[in-house]
Amino acid sequence: MARFLESRMETIAVAWVAVFALGCLPRVLFPVTPIAGLGGWLSLVAPYALVALAPVAGFLIAAGSFPRGILAAQPKLRLSIYGRWRRLGILEARRSPVFGPAGFMASLLIGLLLNVVVRSFEFLLAMPAMGSTAPLWGDRLFALMAGDVIAMSFVYMVCFVMALRSIPLFPRMLLFAWTLDIAIQLGIARTIAATPGVPTDVTVPLHGLLEGNITKVLISAVIWLPYLILSDRVNVTYRWRAPH
Repeated sequence: MARFLESRMETIAVAWVAVFALGCLPRVLFPVTPIAGLGGWLSLVAPYALVALAPVAGFLIAAGSFPRGILAAQPKLRLSIYGRWRRLGILEARRSPVFGPAGFMASLLIGLLLNVVVRSFEFLLAMPAMGSTAPLWGDRLFALMAGDVIAMSFVYMVCFVMALRSIPLFPRMLLFAWTLDIAIQLGIARTIAATPGVPTDVTVPLHGLLEGNITKVLISAVIWLPYLILSDRVNVTYRWRAPH
């Protein structure tokens, strides 16, 4: 699975942009508020374009930063100290039969990709397109939700590349992504709560959506953190150590 993803990411990226662009068409063609001029259309289309391109940019930047076969150094400070381990050299680790993002790790790779897809289409379905004539709360909410998807799609794709290419900082990057995700959801909730004029029939489903996003992050952390700490494959691949 890892080899399949590595060799076909360009095709997947093109297919993703095409599918998301088709999904955006009804929103762009039938906004819920009037569009004023060419500038209004550009300001409406731009967030959808950024949502589509953010994961592609995350992949390309991370792939350029971590080329195939790179021998990235281990961090000096160990955060995962549970268990008894013996150190491995980089070449010894790479010769191990459990080195690389295979087995159960492939499920995590697929999960990272699906997370980007699900979050993007949740935004597409939950947020109606609003032009420049939208009320303040609508304009702010649309910008916040679009920014959330753009930022987290980029970060999760960086995590995907780091996992795929066995970069030692991957477990820390994923922990950072989870923390950032929760912080953004809480920030959106506080910002909208402080915005005047938001209708009740908007705040209630919005809070449900934000709580759902936080719940999904917490469930992911509960499922994957023990694996990232205890798995022999993870420790050999990303920490260059094996159990005694």
